[in-house]
Amino acid sequence: MKKSRPILWLLTVAAVAFAGYYGWQKFGPEAAKTQTAQKGPPRPPAVPVSVAPVQKVDFPVYLTGLGTVQGFNTVQVRSRVDGQIDKLAFREGQIVQQGELLVSIDPRPYQATLDQAKAKKAQDEASLANANLELQRAMKLGEFATAQRVDTQRTTVAQLTAQIAADEAAMANAQTQLDYTQIKAPITGVAGLRQVDVGNIVNASTQTGIVTISQVEPITVIFTAPEDQLPYISEGQRAGALKVIAFTTDGKKTLAEGKLAVINNQVDTTSGTIRLKAVFDNKDHTLWPGQSVSTRLLVRTLKDATVVPDDAVQHSTNGLYAYTVNQDNKAEVHKIKVSYGIDGRSVIEEGLSPGQQVITGGQFKVQPGSLVSTAVASSDPAQNKVRQE
Repeated sequence: MKKSRPILWLLTVAAVAFAGYYGWQKFGPEAAKTQTAQKGPPRPPAVPVSVAPVQKVDFPVYLTGLGTVQGFNTVQVRSRVDGQIDKLAFREGQIVQQGELLVSIDPRPYQATLDQAKAKKAQDEASLANANLELQRAMKLGEFATAQRVDTQRTTVAQLTAQIAADEAAMANAQTQLDYTQIKAPITGVAGLRQVDVGNIVNASTQTGIVTISQVEPITVIFTAPEDQLPYISEGQRAGALKVIAFTTDGKKTLAEGKLAVINNQVDTTSGTIRLKAVFDNKDHTLWPGQSVSTRLLVRTLKDATVVPDDAVQHSTNGLYAYTVNQDNKAEVHKIKVSYGIDGRSVIEEGLSPGQQVITGGQFKVQPGSLVSTAVASSDPAQNKVRQE
């Protein structure tokens, strides 16, 4: 037993050494290098991107611009006679109706002139009646009356008849001047700030008006468009009134929708633009004279256009391009040609086909052939979530 113990210890040590050597050969650095060499280089991770489909839809072509709102009609109310203002019958900012009394001017001098003209007519009518009687007497005398007397009396009757006609004209003029003391609204619209107060003297020769009235129902917007779009505008106008949309200047809020009414008769050669006028019903008074607005003129609608989100269009020194995702989830680059773009969408003339998936986010990490992990934006604009694919 004593001799067998050393032998047993030697066998145990030899077994442990063999096991250590085997483990070092199988799992040591050299083995790891061998396995790495057999597996090849590590696969790069997929690039997370957002994608959207290339769609085939009808695309409205709008011309955008800036415009100024103007009253459909604007009148500066002025006095046509001289006198003192007795009454202001309107309030500033009030909507006045056509024919409604605005201002009363002291009528007494003009009433006196009218009464004088009426009295003059009555006097001349009495003279005419007497002249007619004298003419009848002269004619009854027959051969006992000289021809000169008859002719003279006929001339007197004719003169007095003409004088009565002049009196009637003077009466009409005096009545007109008297009517002018009651200044009435020439149009229906909104009264602005008054320029005079009760008790002031106004003159017909004064250029400063009493108040300005602007018609706001309907109302107009004057805006411009590039002259190279004039053929499309004219063509669309012949087919029917073109729709015009007015926005706030930041383009975030729609104010009103109207129709194109007038194309100006000449192009502004200094700016290369054409002036246009659109008419809006403006029942809710969202448009106001003098207001600056952003406009969109619907020129035409492209049928079955190839459309992608603007975020898919990338720019380079060689032109425009876009990334698509193929069936292997790899990125492919396409050179594209864009014809129109509005409201975050672009029309693609060349380079893409409906049904393809274009990358709209994360392009800065993408290279041609890159493996990508896609996420499709939700169709609900109120949600910011994405669906992983």
